[in-house]
Amino acid sequence: MTKKRLSMRKIKEALRLKALGLTNRQIARSVKVSRSTVAEYLRRAEEASLAWPLPEGLDDASLERLLFPPQGEPKDPKVLPDFSYIHTELKRKGVTLKLLWEEYLADHPGGYNYSHLCYLYRTWRDKLSLSMRQIHKAGEKMFVDFAGQTVPVVDSRTGEIKEAQVFVAVQGASNYTYAEATWSQDLESWISCHTHAFSFFGGVTRITVPDNLASGVTKACRYEPDINPTYHDMALYYGTVVIPARVAKPKDKAKAEAGVQVVERWILARLRNRTFFSLSELNQAIAELLENLNNRPLAKLEGTRRTLFEKIDLPALLPLPLTPYEFAEFRKATVNVDYHIEVFGHYYSIPHQLVKERVEVRVTQRVVEVLFKGRRVTSHLRSYLKGGHSTKPEHMPKAHQKYLEWSPSRIINWAGKIGPETARLVEAILAKKPHPEQGYRACLGLIRLSKAYSQKRLEAASRRALEAGALSYRSVKQILKNNLDTLSLKEEQKLPPIDHDNIRGPDYYH
Repeated sequence: MTKKRLSMRKIKEALRLKALGLTNRQIARSVKVSRSTVAEYLRRAEEASLAWPLPEGLDDASLERLLFPPQGEPKDPKVLPDFSYIHTELKRKGVTLKLLWEEYLADHPGGYNYSHLCYLYRTWRDKLSLSMRQIHKAGEKMFVDFAGQTVPVVDSRTGEIKEAQVFVAVQGASNYTYAEATWSQDLESWISCHTHAFSFFGGVTRITVPDNLASGVTKACRYEPDINPTYHDMALYYGTVVIPARVAKPKDKAKAEAGVQVVERWILARLRNRTFFSLSELNQAIAELLENLNNRPLAKLEGTRRTLFEKIDLPALLPLPLTPYEFAEFRKATVNVDYHIEVFGHYYSIPHQLVKERVEVRVTQRVVEVLFKGRRVTSHLRSYLKGGHSTKPEHMPKAHQKYLEWSPSRIINWAGKIGPETARLVEAILAKKPHPEQGYRACLGLIRLSKAYSQKRLEAASRRALEAGALSYRSVKQILKNNLDTLSLKEEQKLPPIDHDNIRGPDYYH
């Protein structure tokens, strides 16, 4: 085996070991050459844009020509493209590698052909981290997650220590980052952090990619994750689509994980020795360090996260709505026979045609909306009165609607036209009901008895009912039907006992 062939084998092994992360000293010890020789091999490979694994079909002779061109011949007369520029431009909508090659060739006639440029770019790109390596189109994706690390916050009054959670959002194309501390990872905190992130970015990406977090995804499934109804409602409001990262697919969430790692290293690590006494104080400190992070020059790309964001992502974002999303909870309810549903202890009316149907309820701080089969059927201003009723007239059956034009005072006044005893009875009937409206039907029925039995008889029957404490429409009707209205209760008690053979009398039981 020739010496040159042996050298090529050592160079290949040196490139392979370097790709595995070994130091020059370790590589030199393994391939049995000096450290300076290893450094020379790696320098020549970098100048030739070569990295492990080497392209298929590259034999030892071709490798030798690339690494050791003949004396007096330039190593590569062609101008290398600006791969950082290419990588950034590929994130813009409609930009392809073929287009960028054509632009490169226009500036540098006689440059690399298309296939070799693709090979050189892929070699350069493979040196980037996984999250930077992926091509995310401008304004396309926002990656969101909670950091695994928490921050202690001390209650200045009690000395109690509470752990604050840290939410992180990263723009796919530019890596522009947002972070915020919140008390919990619950649904309301999750939604609130999203609205703050959209506001921070000044626009909305077309896709939002969360990890399979319980707050946002009610059922984690690789192919059809079940999105929480509130999370879906927020996405509809902003015009974005929620596509959770697939289970056991690390590439899907590499950007979010890298963003979380950057926040933990560049923000939370710098706050580790500080003591915070409120969430707002912590968020102010996070915001200051976040500004530094986004303005810090990138190691392998030109510019900063902010400059890339303003150039690439920001122009492609969807516009923000006029007002931020208002948190809404979704509940299921069955319409009761009284055409009302119960929501947090208050009762709201539903069109009576939906009695016993299952409906979906959307509840915000101000409004209660009711949906049936995806269509909104009614809405109410939210009431926090426990046990109260919010009833719309149009939801009632026709037979119930007519009672709305009445009030307790109006019914009592109308009964007073028949007589004072009838008015007193009506007032007593209304007073004994938890809600006066519940006595309207009985009172109106009582007043109608004056047409069948005359006002005079109704007045007498009302007097007798008051004396007996029989405060109901049915009692008065029985009094009139049995002609008991002609006698007062006291007069009836003074009547002589009835003498009849079938009546035993009190002596029978002694």
